Amino acid sequence: MVPLKKTKINSIAKKVINLEIEALRLLKKSIDRNFDKAVNAIINCQSKIILCGVGKSGLIAAKIASTMSSVGSPSFSLSANDCLHGDLGSISKKDLLILISNSGKSEELLPIIKFANRNKVKLIGIVSKKDSSLYKGSDIKILLPEAQEAGLGIVPTSSTSIQLAIGDALAIAALNKKQFNKNDFSKLHPGGNLGKQLKTVEDLMVTKNKVPFILESKNLKEAIKIITQKKLGVLIAKNKKGFTTGILTDGNIRKIKHNNRDINNIIIKNVMTKKPISVSTETVAVKALRIMNERKITSLCVHKIRKVNKTVGLIHIHHLLEANIE
Repeated sequence: MVPLKKTKINSIAKKVINLEIEALRLLKKSIDRNFDKAVNAIINCQSKIILCGVGKSGLIAAKIASTMSSVGSPSFSLSANDCLHGDLGSISKKDLLILISNSGKSEELLPIIKFANRNKVKLIGIVSKKDSSLYKGSDIKILLPEAQEAGLGIVPTSSTSIQLAIGDALAIAALNKKQFNKNDFSKLHPGGNLGKQLKTVEDLMVTKNKVPFILESKNLKEAIKIITQKKLGVLIAKNKKGFTTGILTDGNIRKIKHNNRDINNIIIKNVMTKKPISVSTETVAVKALRIMNERKITSLCVHKIRKVNKTVGLIHIHHLLEANIE
């Protein structure tokens, strides 16, 4: 075997990438109303979305199923071979079946296509050949361009790239049409670095009787008692109607005590910091930490959307650090 020069290897890499870029360009031009039909079928599916393929297309099907599940379209993949040995029993009439194949002529797919047609299971076919069994047997036909493969012209490369791309496009189009947002996404991704990025202050804040509330009409003696009990180093002042009017930190209290002996006559309303910084419950924790660092503060009031004057929780920098938010 004659070793290839580095420049030769690099040129091969670039050729492969260029072939796949061209395939994606052709895919972009091929998007038509059948894509819309497929997205609507995904959104309207009242049961499971099942993806299946043979060989490399089967691996692509598994990845697309994972992506769809992560954005609110419950999906899973089946092995075409396993379907021939009993797994067809996991497919019901209310399901949506998506079969992926470059040629659409794989022998393993034929019984699955017949099963779907016979049992009136809605079938989306993602395929590159119009004369194939998959194209003809599909209710919704997504015809992919016939892309030139890299490596001997037969190794699945460009074809699998456009299969993956159309799957991602279907998942994200469905996401947008369902108005699936970051908050929804975070509920499905509680772990790992992604989970940390998507945590909201609502996930970490203290609520109800743990929130250090105090009436603005109370005196400093009462404030010291509550701030000691709650152990958060801050008090949220509110009026008789329950609206937030200010904030008082343990640092503020120490300064006031240093300059005044009679704390019974000092009313919270007269010494608190008015208009405290508040964030909504849907604010991501990373942003809350950034606000604290920028403002050089250690806590934030938390309100529900469009109810800025009504504090429902408190987020402290310790809560963020304990959750490894950075």
